[in-house]
Amino acid sequence: MAADTCVVVPTIREFDCVRAYFENARRHGFDLDRLHVVFVTEDFCDADAMRSLLDEEGVSGAVFDGSAREAWFERVGASEYADLIPAASHAQTSFGLLYMWANPRFEYGFFVDDDTLPHPEFDFFGRHFENLRYEGEVESVRSDERWVNVLYQNAEEHGLYPRGYPYGAMGETVETGTTRVDDVVASQGLWTNVPDLDAVRILMDGDLRGQARTRTSAADYDGEFVAEPGQYLTVCSMNLAFRREVIPAFYQLPMDDNPWNVGRFDDIWSGVFLKRAADALGKEILNGYPLCEHNKAPRSTFDDLNDEVPGLELNEHLWTVVDDVGGDADDFAEAFAAMADALATGDWSDYTNGGFYTHVGEAMHDWLDRLAVVEDAGTVHTPPAAADD
Repeated sequence: MAADTCVVVPTIREFDCVRAYFENARRHGFDLDRLHVVFVTEDFCDADAMRSLLDEEGVSGAVFDGSAREAWFERVGASEYADLIPAASHAQTSFGLLYMWANPRFEYGFFVDDDTLPHPEFDFFGRHFENLRYEGEVESVRSDERWVNVLYQNAEEHGLYPRGYPYGAMGETVETGTTRVDDVVASQGLWTNVPDLDAVRILMDGDLRGQARTRTSAADYDGEFVAEPGQYLTVCSMNLAFRREVIPAFYQLPMDDNPWNVGRFDDIWSGVFLKRAADALGKEILNGYPLCEHNKAPRSTFDDLNDEVPGLELNEHLWTVVDDVGGDADDFAEAFAAMADALATGDWSDYTNGGFYTHVGEAMHDWLDRLAVVEDAGTVHTPPAAADD
């Protein structure tokens, strides 16, 4: 079977984790021939070892360190847009989206972080695919603050809010119901062990090593759910599957490498845009299973805090900027362009680092332009020479 699914793994550390995902697939009878794995890494990492891993496992794939990405941009005639992928940032997952867009055989994409492992009881890839093609009844969630805490199912016990959840939306009243879904474009699996929290919440939990003392387990989750239309939620890219059609509205924003020093909101903000676009188009994001185990490496909580503080105020208000735009869009690109216009042309002088909104809006337009260039370049094959991966 030809690969129709691109698995994007951003890594500078434990890339060996993908072996566990391959083993999970074999155990559950999932056909690994469907997968093409793209490691997005850096020049200081061992790209040859990553290639060897894929060869040993018999899985199709490619490895792109900084030099290989630069060569790829040159091959597709998009060198002028290379700086839209921030250096040494988790937001480099956007390169995987570009690679997918240039290869029309990829109908599906996965994001898998290098500090995660699949839960053995779940068919990791199979369950995500079941979610993407699911049609039927599912739990729906809403709150009076118009934000859904993806950890709501046991929030009274653990009291956690995920990274990116606005502080102003805490203390919400949650209502659940049932709805029918028939056009799922993204499947977000959640996580056990180390919760995905921001630095402020980790500090409040009494941990200085970026971990959080409160942990989550499989017992904290109970099946899939959707946030109702007009409701927002955090989208974390560590355990995520999606359809090709969302790529125009799923740019992982230019974090870390910017004059405002805003970082760590790349997947969070892309999730806000994705949810708004999905609502405008009558499509759904399914959340819950399959679970992964998040084994975040210890690091200074204060380092993460320094990265997050410049964008905390902006994160509180981003959803209100895009909430009423793109309603007449016919596809994800049109919805994304409308949100880009709102950010690029607004007056953000009342916000600390408000100029970053303008920067993001302009980058979003550049993203759409870059997708057009890459798409026009046709199918981009990965050459066999290691230096040109």
